[in-house]
Amino acid sequence: MIFAPSALPYLQPWPRPLLRHLLSEFWPNGCAASWRRLSTKGHAPQSVIGQDWAQVLGQSYPRDDFTNVTPKILEKVGRNLHNQSHHPLWLIKERIKAHFYSSYIGRSGNPLFSVHDNLSPVVTTEQNFDSLLIPPGHPSRKRGDNYYLNRTTMLRAHTSAHQTDLVRSGLDAFLLAGDVYRRDEIDASHYPVFHQMEGVRLFSNRQLFSRVQNGGELSLFELGGRRSPEKQETHTLEAVKLVEFDLKRTLTQLVSYLFGAGEIRWVDCYFPFTHPSFEMEVRFQGDWMEVLGCGVMEQELLNSAGAGDKLGWAFGLGLERLAMVLYSIPDIRLFWSQDERFLKQFRVQDIHQPVCFQTLSKYPPLHNDISFWLPNGKESEAGRESFTENDFYELVRSIGGDLVEKVSLCLFTLNDNDNQYTHTQLSLACTFESAVPAVDISFFRKYDSVCVCVCVCVCVCVCACVCVCVKGSSGRLVPYG
Repeated sequence: MIFAPSALPYLQPWPRPLLRHLLSEFWPNGCAASWRRLSTKGHAPQSVIGQDWAQVLGQSYPRDDFTNVTPKILEKVGRNLHNQSHHPLWLIKERIKAHFYSSYIGRSGNPLFSVHDNLSPVVTTEQNFDSLLIPPGHPSRKRGDNYYLNRTTMLRAHTSAHQTDLVRSGLDAFLLAGDVYRRDEIDASHYPVFHQMEGVRLFSNRQLFSRVQNGGELSLFELGGRRSPEKQETHTLEAVKLVEFDLKRTLTQLVSYLFGAGEIRWVDCYFPFTHPSFEMEVRFQGDWMEVLGCGVMEQELLNSAGAGDKLGWAFGLGLERLAMVLYSIPDIRLFWSQDERFLKQFRVQDIHQPVCFQTLSKYPPLHNDISFWLPNGKESEAGRESFTENDFYELVRSIGGDLVEKVSLCLFTLNDNDNQYTHTQLSLACTFESAVPAVDISFFRKYDSVCVCVCVCVCVCVCACVCVCVKGSSGRLVPYG
């Protein structure tokens, strides 16, 4: 829908050259160029995506119709915040590692659990999904929720993508930490790259029953069993209860080590790769907080990894979630800050030393709103989802970077006349290091009662274009020009 200038006389003070000026200043190389003025301190965006390939960590991967990884995301690959000394995520990882090292000692006097924290985040879809018994067509496989290099290769969505490989290598007790990638909403607690840590422990028949009276008469497995809420069809109830007890005791001790003695509760849940499955919640500052998920590993997973004669448990937790609580960090974007004022707060001599984050900026945020139109259709001609909210979030992140604190959907309507959806998004731009610089927000100006801004819209073909929107007396943004 195009509106002529004559229909909007209050736009006369803003001549058409304004659009050319704004575009030439912020998009010198066209819409595909990164809007560098909207990035916070850090490495300058460098595209490693070619026309027919994407290069990640020195390896090239052919592109296809499933490729949706962006230069902004690839900037994060290799940062490995969890391995940077005195970073808050490193502190959390080291505290967890120290607990397991001191509490679980093998016969040789060495730590029972090995630690793996430098595995490449590039995995196959078989590793990320099939090896964990996630069936084809499962919602977690959606292109709109993951970062694909191509149809068979992706950035891992969870560290569990390496479980089968590590078990197959002969390990039966290990901790695994790494960065994971998921397309998600934009707010203070969600970020497309975050960090997980998980643990796995396997038991042989002798190991599990060695301390049980008449343990030699007991077995891990049974024939002709039935799956129930308490166990899998191949496991004996005695074996499952012992593994469940060991799992919950291990995690209770870990959480008490991190948070101190407190109230804990277990909630039954579902995961494709464990059964029975649980979520652990702790009461923190008067509220129940989910800390981790865990369960008895599916035997089919162990069978495929060559450990069919063992039974085991697994757990997984988010390092950011723990760090935000333990160090009072209010915004997940802060973990990517290279501001010395942030980093120096965590340079402590003892990893167990309490740290309470001190806010860097008290400046107010900047609010913008954007309306755009979409065709009424769930799938494109290629059979993929034509548009999801995560597609818009990805556009915002690609242009605004970490300046954008939150994006929320304010209005979603269907226009029966032209069979199009109308989205109205509210964005909140705010830095945690300083006020939003004037040069960074010069695309958003006010003139009397008129708001003129450059905004990103989504075309029918779901590609980025630039338009000037005006905000009239009704408060609604409409495209102009």
